[in-house]
Amino acid sequence: MNSQDALLVGARWAHDLLNMVTADLTPEQAAWTPPGIANPINAQFAHAICAEDAVVQLLLKGSAPLYATTWAGRTGVSDPQWSATYDWARSVTIELPGLRQYAAAVAAATDDYIASLSEDDLERILDLTSNGLGRQTVAWAIQALLIAHLNNMAGEISVLKGLQGAKGYPF
Repeated sequence: MNSQDALLVGARWAHDLLNMVTADLTPEQAAWTPPGIANPINAQFAHAICAEDAVVQLLLKGSAPLYATTWAGRTGVSDPQWSATYDWARSVTIELPGLRQYAAAVAAATDDYIASLSEDDLERILDLTSNGLGRQTVAWAIQALLIAHLNNMAGEISVLKGLQGAKGYPF
């Protein structure tokens, strides 16, 4: 298996895991505000998908995210954006069917992008110093900012479901 194949498998598993964790999510569970400063599920789920969209489209491809172009107004997210500030997380709302459709489109775009990359493309250096991440390769960005991030969001959503008495991970 080469690097491209490994990243594609990793991205597909991250999408599958997030889909499994959110498959039985109810609007009430998604909107529940946990105690303290933890973000509600709706913010976590929206952030996971919008951030993936922005990482692939904006950071890696240099184009506008789908939420600002072909999916504008139909993402299922009241205010789609890359970052997840405290205020945003407390005000954003989601419409689950719309967000799931947008998530599927983002996942397909991610698959297409990764499948298009050569080994040289994966080794291209990105200057992420303004974000405190230094200079990193495209492969690193896909692994850290996309795959690991989606897996982290699935874990956080699982915990938030568990705090509400629901099963998080499906296994």
